[in-house]
Amino acid sequence: MLARAFAAHQAGDIGQAEILCKLVLESDRRQFEALHMLGVIEGQRGNFAAGLSRLKDALRVRPNSADALINLGRLQSELGDDAAAAATYKKVLSLSPQSVLAHINFGIVLSRQRRSEEAFIHCNAAVELAPDFAEAWNCRANVLLELKRLIEAIESYDRALALQPNLAEAHLGRGSVLHQLNRYDEALAAYDRALALKPDLSGAWYGRGRVFFELKRYEEAVAAYGKALSLNPDYAQGACLAAKMQICDWNNLESECAELINAVTQRAVKSDPFRMLAVSGSPAEQRKCAEIFAADQCPPAERPLWRGERYRHDRIRLAYVSADFRNHPMAHLTAGMFEAHDRSRFETTAVSLGAAVGDDMQRRLRETFENFLDVELSSSRDIAEILRSREIDIAVDLMGYTTHSRTAVFALRPAPVQVSYLGFPGTMAASYIDYIVADQTVIPPDEATFYTEQIAWLPDSYYANDSSRRIGEQTPTRQELSLPSEGFVFCCFNNSYKIRPALFDIWMRLLRHVDGSVLWLFEENSVAARNLRREAGRRGVQPERLVFAPRVPPAEHLARHRQADLLLDTLPYNAHTTASDALWVGVPVLTCLGSTFVGRVAASLLKAVGLPELITASLEDYEALALKIAREPALCVSLKQKLARNRQVFPLFDTGRFTRHMEAAYTTMWECSQRGEAPRTFAVKPT
Repeated sequence: MLARAFAAHQAGDIGQAEILCKLVLESDRRQFEALHMLGVIEGQRGNFAAGLSRLKDALRVRPNSADALINLGRLQSELGDDAAAAATYKKVLSLSPQSVLAHINFGIVLSRQRRSEEAFIHCNAAVELAPDFAEAWNCRANVLLELKRLIEAIESYDRALALQPNLAEAHLGRGSVLHQLNRYDEALAAYDRALALKPDLSGAWYGRGRVFFELKRYEEAVAAYGKALSLNPDYAQGACLAAKMQICDWNNLESECAELINAVTQRAVKSDPFRMLAVSGSPAEQRKCAEIFAADQCPPAERPLWRGERYRHDRIRLAYVSADFRNHPMAHLTAGMFEAHDRSRFETTAVSLGAAVGDDMQRRLRETFENFLDVELSSSRDIAEILRSREIDIAVDLMGYTTHSRTAVFALRPAPVQVSYLGFPGTMAASYIDYIVADQTVIPPDEATFYTEQIAWLPDSYYANDSSRRIGEQTPTRQELSLPSEGFVFCCFNNSYKIRPALFDIWMRLLRHVDGSVLWLFEENSVAARNLRREAGRRGVQPERLVFAPRVPPAEHLARHRQADLLLDTLPYNAHTTASDALWVGVPVLTCLGSTFVGRVAASLLKAVGLPELITASLEDYEALALKIAREPALCVSLKQKLARNRQVFPLFDTGRFTRHMEAAYTTMWECSQRGEAPRTFAVKPT
């Protein structure tokens, strides 16, 4: 009867196999093969707890059955108990060191636990034991992808596909590697191949969404993310909402924001913390999101690279880590600070995670730093070991959880002091990030509890600015910019995802109340422009009163600001670089003080340039002051004149002063570390 049960099971008739196994057990309740098969059948049906019980019964009869233990480990993983599964696979390998399936499954579990280097050992062992087994190569490739050993990963995926061309999961992984290598067309082709084989493979739909998002093909991203969301909501919910916000698709926006916030706070779904910054106006919710993400995606290494050594250097060794040492807002803001560092006290290193593009900014920075390291294709561990071998005293993460970041480098703790600055305006909620650089506007002292980092408060503003930034000499005419020859120009060059319906309502009321006025916006994508014009029409404003500015080179972009009268800020996510640009050129910025770091940056800038009167406490005050400025030409002129005076003498654009404050912060961090003390919050005294 058991032979018939095995035959039925192999033929896919699990119902018949179940009946036959139960008949066997009626005569012998300890029949191992029948108990084992029933456990497998329950697992196939998704009845994991019942399957686990059956397998445990089987193992009471035959405790050292490798096959039963492997199946037990699988069900333990399905039930979310990876610790138990790991212990099970460890036992299998003690009994049968040559078990390929045990090595593969153990590697998968370790990978889920973010123990990628241990996982690689087992996946590599599986390949050595079974070089013709495609699943082993695929498992190895997946772990190499996690380790950011991208070239090796794609080679392993290719080996898997050479053995099994229709292995959808290998096409999926290959697409992920190609995406990270910025080979977007090839990535899409790989995802398409995976979906042709497995149309319900959620990871491939998610991958397509990520590529479309990078290519700014947001409508297609929404569609791909939506499909992924219908199959598996784990990360797709936040990603899909972010894509909709990029094109100002406000259908059900507020309810979807509320749903995402609720799901994150209930730990029912994970979201990229950067996306949460534009969704939630609560620092507690933003911290919760970051905590979940950090624990899941980038937990601290069990064996940190730096283990308490005290370095003795003539200068503090300072490393900045970023993928954006190129024509990018981060680089334009910080280049002056990098150049102004006191080389008698600091040795500066750039750890460049991005491509060697060779644009003007990258060339400038290569000449600025004493050491410029191109590590785009290096693994996270290799990068961390470079920092450790160079005995870097302070490693500064300029990216946080933004695109192309390498948080895993910092998770390996390569430096005694690790700092989050500028790129991610919120807590990273990671134990290995010691400090966040801020000021007391963006992080008031009574809100320090929402940050796991110790806070280094700078005087003035935490925001770097380069006082040598070039503004184009020629100011385009209004006609050249498609602006009306007369009339007040409200401006907002923020990214489209920062525009929310409640704020847009205010803007449209302003246009209705100020005859001849226009709203000048940045054209991030044509779909957003189309949607915003439609929304304007719905609010009784002629769509052509929204004028869109295309992307142009930085100096030209700054020059065209001169035709704006007032920059209107956004909430809950303020203008950051956009506000700095406007103030640098001489355009007043009107903001409303938000409740989170990202909602207070413009206020920080305005205080540091001596224009606190442009900081409002409510949207009602914001609207009233905008209307007053637009209706009173003398007031608008006086604000511009005051800004023109202040930008020369107030601290916001004093790069040298700012750099001295940053260096004072670094010195305090370093001295604290040298004394063997835990990081502590402190305020830098103004110079």
